[in-house]
Amino acid sequence: MDRIWLKKYPAGVPADIDPSQYASLVALLEESFAKFRDRKAFICMDKSITYGELDEMSKALGAYLQSLGLKKGARIALMMPNVLQHPVASAAALRAGYAVVNVNPLYTPRELKHQLTDSGAEAIIVLENFANTVAEVVGQTSVKHIIVASMGDLLGFKGVIVNFVVRRVKKMVPAFSLPKAVSFNDALANGRQLTLNKPTLGPDDVAFLQYTGGTTGLSKGATLLHRNIVANVLQNDAWLQPALNKPPHVESLLVVCALPLYHIFALTACFLLAVRAGGCNLLIPNPRDLPGFVKELKKYKVNSFPAVNTLYNGLLNTPGFNEIDFSMLKSSFGGGMAVQRAVAEKWKKVTGCALSEGYGLSETSPTLTCNPADTEEYNGTIGVPVPSTWISIRDDDGNELPLGTAGEICAKGPQVMTGYWERPDETAKVMTSDGYFRTGDIGIMDDSGFIKIVDRKKDMILVSGFNVYPNEVEDVIASHQGVLECAVVGVPDAKTSEAVKAFVVKKDPNLTAEDIIAFCGKELTNYKVPKQIEFRTELPKTNVGKILRRALRDEKKEAA
Repeated sequence: MDRIWLKKYPAGVPADIDPSQYASLVALLEESFAKFRDRKAFICMDKSITYGELDEMSKALGAYLQSLGLKKGARIALMMPNVLQHPVASAAALRAGYAVVNVNPLYTPRELKHQLTDSGAEAIIVLENFANTVAEVVGQTSVKHIIVASMGDLLGFKGVIVNFVVRRVKKMVPAFSLPKAVSFNDALANGRQLTLNKPTLGPDDVAFLQYTGGTTGLSKGATLLHRNIVANVLQNDAWLQPALNKPPHVESLLVVCALPLYHIFALTACFLLAVRAGGCNLLIPNPRDLPGFVKELKKYKVNSFPAVNTLYNGLLNTPGFNEIDFSMLKSSFGGGMAVQRAVAEKWKKVTGCALSEGYGLSETSPTLTCNPADTEEYNGTIGVPVPSTWISIRDDDGNELPLGTAGEICAKGPQVMTGYWERPDETAKVMTSDGYFRTGDIGIMDDSGFIKIVDRKKDMILVSGFNVYPNEVEDVIASHQGVLECAVVGVPDAKTSEAVKAFVVKKDPNLTAEDIIAFCGKELTNYKVPKQIEFRTELPKTNVGKILRRALRDEKKEAA
């Protein structure tokens, strides 16, 4: 199809980017290390490291990893929250010629074992707070080398105090036994005595194995090549420029990195995008501590704030948030889940910066579409395809559907994965015969190329033959001023096959089920109105903050 959406691109945004300008992601990183040596690259807990220090430390750690005898292409697992060691370890593994396996530090032993076994990881770098999980399963995996980091490793003298508090006062480090493990600082010190042998890396070498959420069973590793990640960094960079070019001028980009770095959204839209621009990431190790997060934000004038709807909403409802100086905030990009109108409008009102919704998946590095960066108002869409990206709305047989018709969003572009790690059968299921990736999401494209997500295929609720999409119902409920959060699922119903059920966290303690049903009755056709309301103090979420509808559905099944 013609790229009808190009007409909606802001001035200066190219139709295509050239991923071949960098032979690998390492070439992009090393260019920034040389260019921005004295600039701050990362800040965490008031301690910063410069690009020069990131260069030196990642080179030393990379040389240490090579000294273990690991061959080019070996997989190195990283199991850390947003601490300074994460970008150091990530850059080290890539520069040494290895593939990074990003691991959620809150994984259970079962989940960790699956990911280490599936990826064939031979080494793991883990924060000591989570080393007990590694100790439990490491003997059943191919991991031979373990590096254990602590919160205070790179924080200078302050680090001694931090480690004492973390270990002794807050007791955040469960006991573990890993007799052969090496400390992060010892690995660095050893590496400084060695020389990094620069491997020859090309666009088709594997950079990251990014495991999909696993909400539908065992998680699969999306194989992201150097060219996939380079392409998405360049796509995001081009897309961001209209926002950055608006006055006042920003000398060096300061990005809020509250999303976890092991998640593809933060990896590309925070870490790598900032490094490409010579900017700085403000690392937030625990974004769930909202009062602590607000306190941290008060110290800085941030320029870019990628997040998910639940995080934006949580911050807006935290005391002191409206006192933060957002005069230099240029862009707020929402992804990972639907941005709700009520949240977007309140965010604009408080910060003065419009919330641009985008869309993507682990399999697509992640960005596929986004609203223009100079957008002033929330429009309820996920925007248009970013440069060098084709989106096609298709039926179950892979045929392209006319504009305005709901179908599966299928994507093609240099950021789309090569396939799932060692799963050709699973890869075949998600690719069309002409090379498009099937996202599993249902969307509609209008005649300007803007796309609206209707929902996940599998989340759709069928009420008396009518399709009900949870996103729509959630959007309405969330706009009620007495509601903090909500999730909508389908539950079995004798009359209508399924009925709509809403789980609600109250903002107003006096809110009743009747209030919500009456409110929805005004906004939704009768069959879409929830028949059941269940109040909860909290909703199940992934570590990125995405509400897990599936967990709520499964609960109901078990109860039945």
